Amino acid sequence: MPDLAPVKRALLSVSDKTGLVDLGKALSGQGVELLSTGGTAKALRDAGLEVKDVSEVTGFPEMMDGRVKTLHPVVHGGLLALRDDAGHVASMNEHNIGGIDLVVVNLYPFEETVAKGADYDTVIENIDIGGPAMIRSAAKNHGFVNVIVDTEDYATVIEELNAYQGHTTYKLRQRLAQTAYARTAAYDTAVSTWMAAQVDGAPRRRTFGGTLAQTLRYGENPHQQAAFYTDGSNRPGVATAQQHQGKELSYNNINDTDAAFELVSEFAPSDGPACAIIKHANPCGVATGKTMVDAYTRAFDCDRTSAFGGIIALNQTLDGETAEAISGIFTEVVIAPGADADAIEIFGKKKNLRLLTTDGLADPAIAQLTARQVSGGWLVQDKDVGRISRDDLKVVTKRAPSEQELSDLLFAWTVAKHVKSNAIIYVKDGATVGVGAGQMSRVDSTRIAARKAQDMAEAMGLPAPLTQGSVVASDAFFPFADGLVTAAEAGATALIQPGGSMRDEEVIAAADAAGLAMVFTNMRHFRH
Repeated sequence: MPDLAPVKRALLSVSDKTGLVDLGKALSGQGVELLSTGGTAKALRDAGLEVKDVSEVTGFPEMMDGRVKTLHPVVHGGLLALRDDAGHVASMNEHNIGGIDLVVVNLYPFEETVAKGADYDTVIENIDIGGPAMIRSAAKNHGFVNVIVDTEDYATVIEELNAYQGHTTYKLRQRLAQTAYARTAAYDTAVSTWMAAQVDGAPRRRTFGGTLAQTLRYGENPHQQAAFYTDGSNRPGVATAQQHQGKELSYNNINDTDAAFELVSEFAPSDGPACAIIKHANPCGVATGKTMVDAYTRAFDCDRTSAFGGIIALNQTLDGETAEAISGIFTEVVIAPGADADAIEIFGKKKNLRLLTTDGLADPAIAQLTARQVSGGWLVQDKDVGRISRDDLKVVTKRAPSEQELSDLLFAWTVAKHVKSNAIIYVKDGATVGVGAGQMSRVDSTRIAARKAQDMAEAMGLPAPLTQGSVVASDAFFPFADGLVTAAEAGATALIQPGGSMRDEEVIAAADAAGLAMVFTNMRHFRH
């Protein structure tokens, strides 16, 4: 197989016309014959280029609403024939098959069609068949044939054709083939994932795909290589956000920013300002407020120490007053649906702070898939979109929660979904006042959260920790009464937990003895 292979004939069929005319002109300037179909052919002709319709080459017109046009031996024979195989060359001559040395295809916009919420039949019509077939044929025969699936590769191919008098190198063709196979794999992944949602049960086969968005400096630690891939879902968040300033996001930045934004997206802007501060993928402060700066300040007061170097997410537009308050400490990333001119100007003085805007919140009700690799396989599940309302709660103690307690309990439960297990969250007046996360013992999480609240009270000069008069959420049931007793000693007056322990009666009795109100959700929020 040669290192340098000539490009004498190219087939172009693209849905994304970006850069098409410039590519066509460059190819024509090299004396390359252009074959094309439909809208692509029209765009090239409108630019004054000479183009031959594929139907002229195959001898068959496009049929079945364009479903059948390139699925023909003359096309695939021209792609798959080994130019240095006498038998292949003889077959080409016998059947009047001309070689195709370059295929330029970007596929029907399936992912975009699904993202727009199109109906079933429209989605089906946007599944490309001829395109992937040509891509795979060309990629298999990359010893002789070039295949382009991304507009970003147009310039590279043109540069090689200019540098090597109308030829390309094997190294480039090999790289293009790898990109092509990854593209069809990701495309088929999008199709199969969408189809999986239309049928019952877990599919027998599951694939995952993505497009490189950023090569990262390193992973969680400097000795680990890492990259960031997007899935094409266009879900508002870190993957689709506009970065206004600051250096590139790191692996940990992206992970923590996603955690922060997913949490703050639980709070609709119509319900008022909300702020979440994240450190190492766990919230160290979450609050609502009358204004955005009020929400930020109340979240910050939960754990001022941990907030240093953290990630801040807001559910409404960042304003100048809030930006000024945030500028008081070092913050890695701020993410919000938008930012006004004052905020952008204020943050512009903080060169190490990254500001991201998303033009919307993530929909917490959409059950995307989450996947985690384990040795030899993958664990796949729906994203935790579980929510409860007041009507879902079961009061199990003699005393029912007051209206304020009930409101805080629901707030605490929402936050609990985003805290690593074992999770304990103390809340008072719509703000976290203590967070215990990731402990092997639930009672230890309860103690740690209370101790952090005590430390903050001392640092702020308060007469008592804010856990006095708070409520507590536990992401899973209390297996023993000790955790509940610890919460009561910290000043909690009401608790929310799933229930379901063999010792529920013992825990309920302890709550009654302490005069606490407690409700069961019959829902768990483990997060590992």
